[in-house]
Formats: sequence, C-alpha cells, structure tokens
Amino acid sequence: MHWRTIVLSLSCAGIAACGSTVEQGGTLSELEQLPPDVEDIHVADSLERAAESYRRYLEETSKSAMTPEAMRRLADLQIEQAYGVMGSGEIVEVAATDTAEPVDMVAPDAAAPTDRIVAHEATSPAPVATESEQAFEDRASSRELLLAQAPADPLLPEDSGMAVPAGPREAIEMYWQILETYPNYERNDQVLYQLSRAYDEIGNPDKAMEVMDRFVREYPYSRYVDEVYFRRGEYWFVRKRFLDAEESYDAIIRMGASSDYYELALYKQGWALYKQELYEEALHRYMAMLDFRQSIGYDFDAEYDEDDDHRLGDTFRVISLSFSNLGGPDVLDAYFASNGHRTYADKIYGNLAEFYFEKLRYEDAASVYKSFVRLNPYHRVSPHFGMRVVDIYAEAGFPRLVVEAKKDFASRYAVDAEYWNFFVKGDSPEVIGFLKQNLTDLAGHYHALYQEEALFDEKPANFSEALQWYSQFLDSFPADEESPPINYQLADLLLENEDFGRAAMEYERTAYNYDAHEKSSAAGYAAVYAYRQELEVATGARQREVKEATVDSALKFAATFPEHDEAPVVLGAAADDLYEMKDFPRAIESAHTLVARYPASDPELRRSAWAVVAHSSIDIAEYQDAELAYANVLQLTPEDDESRPAVIDGLAAAIYKQAEQANLLEDYRAAAGHFLRIKSVAPTSTIRSSAEYDAAAALMKLEDWGEASGVLEEFRTSHPEHELSTDATKQLAFIYRKDGQTARSAAEHERIAAEATDIELGREALLLAAELYDEVPVVDDAIRVYEQYVDAYPRPLDIAMETRHRLSEIYHAQSDYERYLEKLNEMIEEDRDAGSDRTDRSRFLASKAALVLVEREYQQFARLELSQPFEDSLALKQSSMDKTLASLEGLVSYEVAEVTAAATYYIAQVYLNFSASLLVSERPTGLSAAEMNSYELVIEEEAYPFEEQAITVHEQNFELLAAGVYNPWVQKSLDSLAGLMPGRYAKNESSEGFVGTVGVYAYRMPIAPVSPVGDEDGVDVSKTEAPTAREERRVVLSSVAGDEQ
Repeated sequence: MHWRTIVLSLSCAGIAACGSTVEQGGTLSELEQLPPDVEDIHVADSLERAAESYRRYLEETSKSAMTPEAMRRLADLQIEQAYGVMGSGEIVEVAATDTAEPVDMVAPDAAAPTDRIVAHEATSPAPVATESEQAFEDRASSRELLLAQAPADPLLPEDSGMAVPAGPREAIEMYWQILETYPNYERNDQVLYQLSRAYDEIGNPDKAMEVMDRFVREYPYSRYVDEVYFRRGEYWFVRKRFLDAEESYDAIIRMGASSDYYELALYKQGWALYKQELYEEALHRYMAMLDFRQSIGYDFDAEYDEDDDHRLGDTFRVISLSFSNLGGPDVLDAYFASNGHRTYADKIYGNLAEFYFEKLRYEDAASVYKSFVRLNPYHRVSPHFGMRVVDIYAEAGFPRLVVEAKKDFASRYAVDAEYWNFFVKGDSPEVIGFLKQNLTDLAGHYHALYQEEALFDEKPANFSEALQWYSQFLDSFPADEESPPINYQLADLLLENEDFGRAAMEYERTAYNYDAHEKSSAAGYAAVYAYRQELEVATGARQREVKEATVDSALKFAATFPEHDEAPVVLGAAADDLYEMKDFPRAIESAHTLVARYPASDPELRRSAWAVVAHSSIDIAEYQDAELAYANVLQLTPEDDESRPAVIDGLAAAIYKQAEQANLLEDYRAAAGHFLRIKSVAPTSTIRSSAEYDAAAALMKLEDWGEASGVLEEFRTSHPEHELSTDATKQLAFIYRKDGQTARSAAEHERIAAEATDIELGREALLLAAELYDEVPVVDDAIRVYEQYVDAYPRPLDIAMETRHRLSEIYHAQSDYERYLEKLNEMIEEDRDAGSDRTDRSRFLASKAALVLVEREYQQFARLELSQPFEDSLALKQSSMDKTLASLEGLVSYEVAEVTAAATYYIAQVYLNFSASLLVSERPTGLSAAEMNSYELVIEEEAYPFEEQAITVHEQNFELLAAGVYNPWVQKSLDSLAGLMPGRYAKNESSEGFVGTVGVYAYRMPIAPVSPVGDEDGVDVSKTEAPTAREERRVVLSSVAGDEQ
C-alpha cells in the first residue's frame, strides 16, 4: 500500500474516531481491517482531528499490542501535518501521449521539391541539444528526478539554522520510543523507514543515513530494503562518494530483476562508474540496463520520442559520452566485436552519430553512420543512415559530398541492387522514396531556387529551368505525354504559391481536358486536394461555394477514375462533406455507392461510409436503415478499436428509437420487443440497461406482470450498480403487489428500505413491508420487520406508536403475553419521554396500553379476599387498593375521554369491590350470637361508605352523557348503577330528564370515604340505613365480590 494511501485511510478513520469513544467507534485493529479510502477527500481539520483521536487513544487506553501501531500512525500524521504526504519512493513512469492528428487526404503525387542540393533539408531531423554536457550530467543523475515525491531539498545541512517544527520533532521522538519500547513490533521496519524519511524531511540527511544503516542491518528482507539501498546510494552519490554509491546500487543489482529498483540501480551505478571515469565499466551497466529492457519486451524499434522516456534517452546519451571519452567511432566497432552484437546496436550508432553532429563534428558523425552501413549493408535502417549522411553533409555545407553521398545511395539501393534481395519494395516505400528523391534532386534544385525568397528576381528563369529538369526526370520515369506533366507541375507551382483555386482548376484541366494519360487520375485527385486546401482558408459565403465545388470535383473524380487507389477515399470524403452540409439523402447515396462499388476497399473507409449512412438515417428518422448501417459499421470495427463502444451505442440507439416510435403508437408489445432486442444485438451498449428497464415499463402498461417482473429481476441481477436498480426494486414491489404476490412485494419493500439513501423513503418502505407481511399474513416476518422499524425509526412518534400497538396485538393474538406486556410498557415509555413530539394519537395509544396494565393491577386487587387473621388480609387488601387507585388516577393525566371513563369505572369498581369484600369477608370464630350480630353491623357500616363512594364515582361517568360522550365504559357504569340503585337507574327513560339537568361535564377525582368512628362497643346502629335497603345492596355487593373473585 502506498504511504499516501495509508495516511488518507488513517485520516478518515481518525475523523470518525473523534466523534465517538473507543467502544463506540471500534478498536484500532478494526480500523486496520477497514478497506482504505484512497479518494482525495478534503475535510477541514481532518489531520488534526485524526491525530487528536490517536493521542486520546494512547492517553485513555492501557498499553496493548495496538499501542505501537497507534504511536506509529500518530507520528506519521504529525509528519504529514508539517510537510504533507511523504513520498513512497516508488518509481514514476510517464506514459507517452500520442498527439498525431489524422490526415483526411494524403498530398497529391509528385509534389515539388522544396530544397536545392546546397541546403538540403534533413530527412530525419537530428535532435537539437538543449543543455550542456555538465547540465546533462547534473540533471540525468540527480536525485530529484528518480524518486516519486522526493523532498524538495533533501540535503539541508544540520546546522542550517532552520527550526524543526514541534510536530515532526515529536514524531521522530515517538518513532524512537516505539523502537526502544517495542523492539518486537512487527512493523519496526516501517518505523525505521519512516524515521529515515522524517530526518530527510527536516534536513538531517546524515541522521537519516544512520537510520538507514540500521535498517539494512536489522531488516535485510523488508519490502522497503531495495528503496533504502537506493536512497543510501543517492546519499553517497550527491556527496560525490561514488565508490560507496556504487556498492549501494550493487546491493540492489544483486537482488535481481524482481526489485522495482533494478533498472534504476543499473542506471545509477553506471553513472557512479562514469563519474569515476571508468567508462567501459559504466558501458557494461548501461548495456545491462538496455538488455533488461529488451528482456521485458521493450521494443527498441518502435518510434522513439525522448520525451516519452527521459531515462532511456539519457542512457543513450551517456553511452555516447562514454564512447566519445574512450576514443570515438573505432572504439564503438571494437566494443561490439568484443562484447557481442546487440539488436539495438543501430540505436547506439545513431545516438553517437547525432552526438557528434551536435558537437559539429560532421565527419565523425558521418563516419559512424557509414561504419554501421558498411558492417550491416542489409540492415533495414541502413538506407536511413545513408540518407542521414546526405543530411549531415548538407548541414555542414559540403555540396560536393552531398552529391557523392546521393550517388552512393543510388548505387546501393537502386531498383536492381542486391539490397532488394532481402526486402520487398512494396514494404519499403520510404526507401523507394529516398531513391526517387536522389534521382530527382537535380531537377528539384531549380525548383528549390524558385522557392527561395532571396532569389525573387530570378524566379522566371528558375521556373524555366525547373521545367527543363522535370522534362529530364520524365525521361528517367517516362510519362505518356509531356504536356499533362508540365501542366501538373504548373498546378504544383500554383499550389505552392497558395493560389489554391487556380491550382485546382489547372489540376482539373490536366485530368479532364487531355486524352487519357498516366497522370490523369492523379491530377483529378490533386484537383480535389487543392480544393480542400482552399476550403481550409475560405471564409463566409465563399466557404459554402468552395465546399460545393469540392464535392462536385470529388464526385466527378470518383465517377471518371473509379479504379484510382484514392477514389474510395475521395468518395468517402464527399459523403462526409454532404453529411456536414446536412444533405442527408445525397450523403446516403454517396456512401452506398462507395460500399457497393468498392467492397474490397480499406475496411476503415467502408466503415466510415456506413457511419455516414447510419448518422444520416438517424437524422431523417429512418431508424431501421440506421440499425442496418450501424450493424455494418460494427462488423467493420476491430474488437480492440477504441471507437467500438460508441458504434455499439449507436446501434442500440437505432433500435431504441424504433421502440420509442412503437411507444408513441401505443404498441407496447412491439416497444418491449425492441427494447429487449438491444440485449442480444448490442449487449455491451451503455443504454442496454435503460432499454431493459423501459421494456419492463412497456410490459407494465400491458399489465403483463409476469413478464415485467422477469425483465426487472434480470435487470437487477445484470446491472446491480445501475442508477435505476433501486427504481427496479420499487417497480418489482409494485408489480408483485398488483400480481397478488404480497409476500414477495413485502420482500422487495424490505430491499428498498435497505438500499435507500433517503431516510424517509427507507422508513416508508420498511413500514409497508411489515404491513404487507401482516396482510398475508406471514406473522414471523411481520413481527421481524415491525420490530426492525420501531428500532430504526422512533420518529414520527405516531407511526412508531401505531407499529408498537400492532405488535402488541400480534403478540396478544399469539398468547405471547410477555412480549405483549413488554410492548405496552414501551408504548407508555415512548409517549412519556416524547417531549414536544408527543401527540394526541400517541397519548391515546399510550393511555390504552396503560389501561390494560392497570386492569391487570385491578384484577390482582380484586382477587384478594379478606380472611382471618382479618387485620393481615385487610392491610394487604388496602395496600393493593391504594396502589391500584394511584395507577387508575394516573390514567386521567392522558386526558383521553374513553380512558378517563374507564379509569372512573374501575375506581368505582375498586370501591365497590372493597365494600363487597368486607361484606363477604371471613368471620371470626367463637362469637356468640349477639356478638356475631354486632360484628355484622360493624362490617356493614364499614362497607357502606365504599359502596356510596362507588355510586358517586359511577355517576361521574353518567355525567359524561351531558358532554356528548358515550362509550362502553359509560355504559358499564350505567349498568352498575342500575344494579346498585335500580329505582333510579334501572329504567333508561328515567334518566333522560335527569341528564337534561346536568351541567357541562368537568372531571372530579373521587375521594376515598372516611370510615365512621363509633364508641368502643361498635357502630351506632341508629345511624344505619333501613335493613331492607341495606339487604338489597348486600345482594348486589355479594354478587360483585363473587364476580370479581
């Protein structure tokens, strides 16, 4: 893992840790297991917060195996805070960039020469030196260019006076503390590695070197060891201790090619030897480096661009310096004779020659090239080297030697020379071109003089001379007639003078006004070329005129010279022009002509023509034709062509458009078929996934739920990361519900909830999933999802309360009373703790839950009997009564009418039960008849006030009728009153008038009756009620007590 990746991961982890304790945020070992986040995330104060997190961990956590890990990470963060991310030391390779632009048309044949012999332009221009040898040595061997993200100034002296920031100083101390305190820490090699880099960062390279010395002693097999050896070598190298540097680089070389620094070590050891003036030994190392490159597949014959690989270019240059220091051209031949030939030897010769050329040592440069040609007469680059000799002499200003070199070239590479026994002329167009160039230079010499501005006054004469030399050239390369070539060259001169319109007309005259001749078609092509040149400079309305003339000339050329090699190209360009002019029918016609007439033409050209047909057909809404054209384009596009994906997308778009047309016609079955066809015809298209989704949409319009769900299921499986994947799940949930597959719909809603990034969407989906499971019913899943919902979404409160209420109903139906009561208690607690979120609905549900729990208390109270010993059972009964009344009174705080009525009813029943329990209590034994009679009177006097209080409380519910409130609890109170006071409440009609006299209802909490106090002999019997009424109530109370029990 890159050092930078580690830091970024730790930064993000540290930020998370700052907001929670260790227990909440996870341990460092868990942090270590997290996948690193390598994106460049910019969070304010992230490094400081991460560092603080590790400090807090070290302060608050006892020492453990993770302590050195935390210390190391904290130290790393402190270094990063001070200096930014320290480099990983990895080698940076810069990819070459291809900046070549495609050429629409090649220049016409027989283009006029542009140079005379005495000032010949180089066929292969030599590299221009941009730096001195010393500057080159300093740059090519410098440290900064070899390590990724190396410190800006790694060689600051220790006494530079620059203060070391507190963070790095603390980090270095912490690295040392880790090494001293945790000598067995498994990452101490990384600690030493970071410590050495930290010393480099603060400008103490000597201390860094000490740490690196320890590193290589203690961790010779660490994954950082080759980089450390390399840095040690750099340390010695910049201090000019080249022998020590040589040894450090050699340590890497001995590791072999498996080291990432192997090639670089060969390169730098070569420099270390070079600096010691051991040039031949240095050459061995540079050759070893090039041999290594070749062994890993480097193509030295590929076109070389020094900017693509500075090290390789620098290597060739330092090789040239070494050979130059050893003696020159002769040494080069001897070296390869002694040390074996290399397939890349032409690069060595070429670079040495160009080195001499840069030094203006022209004869030496030419000698190197001629030596190679002499030793390798049939090498493929020998003709190029021969032409380079011509160029060098021309650059040196030796016209006589230029002529001799051209004669030598013409002899060696004449069309009947031995060279062509080893090469095919058709495969060597450049060499043939050189040959023609050398044969035509004399003729071109005067044409070149014509081109020189300094000889302006002599242009007419030079023009005449040029005409004469062209005539002699044509004797060597005869033409059918003299006039057409002269006319052709006249057009060339006009072209050179940038009078492109006249040049085009002269080319057209040469092509079409003479009897057929060898240059007729070439002239026709040149006319098109000239028009295209004019097109590049034309402006305004003129541009349209020129383009139309260009198209007309191109179409005429293609019709007149259909066998011309460039006819397909010209016709294709005309089709392109017509498309740009939005003349789509003619563009299609021209492109069809091309592919029909030239079925064996360049596949790329036919591909372009079919592309014109495809694009034009799209523009005129002929989508079936566009599909056919795109299919042909695709067939002609290589598998590895970078444009292939775009072609596939075009093919898919043509089919997609047909589907859209079917949708507009409401032919949804056909639309779905087109959409789905993209999967088989253009499976890698970027719109395939959208098309499949749209196919499902069309099928949904047909209410073909089965096929629609199948398409969406496959869509989701094939495109799990697609942006519509979530929508597909939503659609599946809808489809399954419509199709009566409620449980599957519920499962899809669960998936929606799990994948939702929108909290509200996730909440609604999860609740709906539970409700659908409940509807089926799949009770276990309904319970699971309901429970998941209330855990995840405590708000909105009303919905969470309703969900808990439903869970309580399910548990009750399953006779799972433990969880039933648990849910009731949760409802009460959630409402109680809701604060400002509390609502009427939450109060209602909580009150109903509380009522159920209080009913259980009441039932426990009612089951208590008054038995002997009476005082004990009475105390227990009274305690239970007080507790039950307190709970019932608590229900009133909910201010829910129905629950208040229930509480009122139960309060009355508590009093009534207590009165009844007194009346049916167990009597003491051993009393006389008179004593028992007195005891009975006392019991009745004690029970009577509770009975009266029960009546009073029941009448509180009766008064609710006046407020327009009626519910089962009011009715239960009325029923109880009818039993207790039948004369007043037994007849429904009797209460109607009374109700009319009751004022507006206001709740009054009943107060427990005060027991009457009599003399020591018992209750004053004279104050008791008539026995007959008392008896009537005793019957009722006895019945109540029996029912409650």
